[in-house]
Amino acid sequence: MAICSAHTTTSLHSPCTTVSNKGFGQKQVIFVTSNRRSGRRHGGARTFQVSCSAEKPIVIGLAADSGCGKSTFMRRLTSVFGGAAEPPKGGNPDSNTLISDTTTVICLDDYHSLDRTGRKEKGVTALDPRANNFDLMYEQVKAIKEGQAIEKPIYNHVTGLLDPPELIQPPRIFVIEGLHPMFDERVRDLLDFSIYLDISDDVKFAWKIQRDMAERGHSLESIKASIEARKPDFDAYIGTVFCQLILQSPVFVSKQKKQYADAVIEVLPTQLIPDDNEGKVLRVKLIQKEGVKYFDPVYLFDEGSSISWIPCGRKLTCSYPGIKFAYGPDSYYGHEVSVVEMDGQFDRLDELIYVESHLSNLSTKFYGEVTQQMLKHADFPGSNNGTGLFQTIIGLKIRDLYEQIIAERAGAPAEAAKV
Repeated sequence: MAICSAHTTTSLHSPCTTVSNKGFGQKQVIFVTSNRRSGRRHGGARTFQVSCSAEKPIVIGLAADSGCGKSTFMRRLTSVFGGAAEPPKGGNPDSNTLISDTTTVICLDDYHSLDRTGRKEKGVTALDPRANNFDLMYEQVKAIKEGQAIEKPIYNHVTGLLDPPELIQPPRIFVIEGLHPMFDERVRDLLDFSIYLDISDDVKFAWKIQRDMAERGHSLESIKASIEARKPDFDAYIGTVFCQLILQSPVFVSKQKKQYADAVIEVLPTQLIPDDNEGKVLRVKLIQKEGVKYFDPVYLFDEGSSISWIPCGRKLTCSYPGIKFAYGPDSYYGHEVSVVEMDGQFDRLDELIYVESHLSNLSTKFYGEVTQQMLKHADFPGSNNGTGLFQTIIGLKIRDLYEQIIAERAGAPAEAAKV
């Protein structure tokens, strides 16, 4: 089983940095210079020469369990920035990485320190922190944020093995998605913005059945068994954050992980249908932490007020049981938050413009951009309910956050020159 480690050293002949990764049976060195990329082999070693990043990336963390909509959210996010996200061209066909014009999305499963057989032998699941290499994760996310290329390992979901690494160059937007983007405090401190997808057990079960039976050919019985096997570790390690005590004790101190997220999209069963157990109609909350730099929470009608709104049926078509919105301030794990809620679903996405016109702080470039994005991806899961709406809104907010950070960075040298 291969374990990677990473370190950086300063090059005397380059204004940039050398990043060296050792592991997987070979020595690999990346020289980061101002020249164009070239690649060549010398015996058993590979050497890459890659260009420096003119703009240091911003880093986004997305946390959620398997089957909670991370992939759909990533597709919506990359679409906001333009261009479809695709696997690296010419690389490992089983790569988990997605690259678009401005965005690179990596899956934190790639930092598993144990392959499938190793986890089985040790009696742990992939959710257990002991099955993940947080030191390497931190070193490589830090390197990317500093504008350095990395050679990231690949966890092969098909074989359950750790494949040889792939070269990742710093993009403008670097997204780390998976089970543990906010577990390690060092990684957490590197994030410019963080999102947590919080799906209730009932809804999660319905989604996982739909995905695994339709796309992966799993039986209903195997899906139920998988969910039950993962639930203890999900409750322990994903819903909560742990820190080891001294002497590498297995005793952990628990803190709710969701408290670290800047925004939470919470998906719950509807309240519009009494005793509903089908999970087809959803109630979705967008929980937005107050006081986050570069992020102004979205609000409905009147900022800071408490609003309950049933839209006019002549302006917004929706079948039984109807649709309802709410907005107001709240407290979430000790933090002041603003919450926008949608219960029910749309029948016609083009009518979403009516709802959009009553929401403020959307960070859109033009009137109707939220509706346009939703129509563009009408076939995505959740496009007729609050999951798609709030994922789209957060994507627009991340774009705005990125533009603010870049503008601030550009302004800093100009201000320094005036002094």
